[in-house]
Amino acid sequence: MSDHDLSSGNSDVAQNLRDIQDNINAACKAADRDPDAVTLVCVSKNHEADHVRTALVEGRRVFGENRVQEAAGKWPGLRDEFPDVELHLIGPLQTNKVKDAARLFDVIETVDRPKLARALAKHRDATGSCPDLFIQINTGEEPQKAGIAPGDADEFIAMCRDELNLPITGLMCIPPVDEEPAPHFLLLGKIADRRGIAIRSMGMSGDYEAAIRFGATHVRVGTAIFGSRGY
Repeated sequence: MSDHDLSSGNSDVAQNLRDIQDNINAACKAADRDPDAVTLVCVSKNHEADHVRTALVEGRRVFGENRVQEAAGKWPGLRDEFPDVELHLIGPLQTNKVKDAARLFDVIETVDRPKLARALAKHRDATGSCPDLFIQINTGEEPQKAGIAPGDADEFIAMCRDELNLPITGLMCIPPVDEEPAPHFLLLGKIADRRGIAIRSMGMSGDYEAAIRFGATHVRVGTAIFGSRGY
C-alpha cells in the first residue's frame, strides 16, 4: 500500500466516524435521548493495528473483537499507546479461553451458556477479578446462533447473578439477518427491563439507528467505520 492509499484509508475512517456520530446524534434526538447515553463500539475484528489506530487517534476508546487470539496479537501494543481503551469480546468464547479472555478484555458480551458462566466464576474465584459480563440472548431462537433462548433468559440471569455472583451488567443480541430487527430489539429491552439491567448492546452497521430508537446503550459498528474486512 502506498503512502497515498494509507492516508486516504485513514481519512475515510475519520470521516466515517464523524458521519456515524452524526447519525447517532440524529437518532437520539428523534428518540428524545441523550447522545452521551449511547456508546459506539468500534468493531475492529479482522483489521490490522495500523488501520484501527486511526479511530484511536480520532478519540475512540471502545472497541470490539471477535476472537481472543486475534485480540492478543493486536491490542497489547495499541494499549501501550492508548491505555484508556475499553475492549469488548463480541464473539463466542470457548471455556478453555476464559483465562486469556479475562486478561485481555474489559467486557465479555457473549456469556451464552451455564458451562461458560461457571468457568468465568471459577476464574474469578481463583484470581479475584472478572470483566463486566453481558448475556447474549438468541432473540430469533436460531439453532446455528449462540445465545440463551428468551424463554430461558430469566432463569439464566438469576443463576449468573444469585448463584455465581457474576457481574452481569448488560444484555446483547444479534437479530436474524433476514428479519426486521425492531421486534428483536424490543424483546431484548423487555427482558432487560424485567431484570433491572441497564445496558443493552444491540444494533450493528445496518441497523444501529433503529436500535437506538429501541433503547440501545451500545451499538457495535465495524464495516461502516473500517470498510470491508481483510479476512
